[in-house]
This record gives sequence, C-alpha cells and structure tokens, in this order.
Amino acid sequence: MALDRWIALTILLICTAYGYAAYFSMDQLLPPIMQRSPIWPSSFPKVLSIGAIVFALIIVLGLEKSPNRDEAPDINLKRLGDYQVGHALILIGLMIAYALLLRPLGFIASTFLFLAVGSFTLGERKYVTMAVVAIIATLSIWYLVDNVLGIFLRPLPLFMMGS
Repeated sequence: MALDRWIALTILLICTAYGYAAYFSMDQLLPPIMQRSPIWPSSFPKVLSIGAIVFALIIVLGLEKSPNRDEAPDINLKRLGDYQVGHALILIGLMIAYALLLRPLGFIASTFLFLAVGSFTLGERKYVTMAVVAIIATLSIWYLVDNVLGIFLRPLPLFMMGS
C-alpha cells in the first residue's frame, strides 16, 4: 500500500476514535439545561469526525485517483532528502513555538509572527503583501473569536495587560 494510504488509514483510525468520543462520551456530561440546545459542544467534533472519516475512506479505497490519467509516483523514501523536509520541520517547530508563545506574547503578536514567518518559510518574498495578509488574518480571527463567539483571547502581551 502506498504511503498516502497508510497515512489516510492512520487518520481514519484516529478520527474513528475521535468520533466515538464525540458521539458517546461528550454529551453525558452536559447539564440538563444545555441538553435542550440545538447546538451542543459536541456538534463541531461530530461534523469534523464524519468529514475526516469520509475523506480518509476515499483515499484508503483509492477513489480519488481517476483511471485514465497517468499514475503520479508515490513518495520515494530512498530519496527523502530531495523533498523539502526541512520546510516541514520548520513549520512544525513554528507551530510548537506558536503554542508556547501564545500566552506571553498575546494572540495578535504570536499569530502575526506565526503567519509571517510561516509564509516566509514556504517561499513568499513579497514582504509587504505578506505582512498585510498576516495582520488582516490575525485581526479578523481575533475579532471573530473574541467578539462574535465571546471567547476571550488575550490580545496583547502579559506585560502590557497589567498582569
């Protein structure tokens, strides 16, 4: 089996366990007043797990490949150095740094830095466009999460918030 199918099979197993938890263990802990709500805290995990299971099954069963086009070569593990593994490892490091810097730097600064450095890592060299897109995305996400959803995200660093 090709590498993409093995990865899809792993994702399928993880999402099946995630979906099982969303359907059978999350809703019993809700207070009775919230059980009458049309949208529960488990609604998004249920939709996410179903979508991921469907897409993983499509890849595992090979339904995404059309029979009349040339087969794309699988990833050759012997030539792993020819792929841009370094960029992927840098992005994983950026994700870890983002998670660690989210509280000390605040949401706006850490998200802007993550988006800007991540796009630079992926090859974007138009610095003004990169900065504008990163700041618009950061402020839009912060506004939606903080004001629309009502979930508080510390926008500024700790030393600027007075705590």
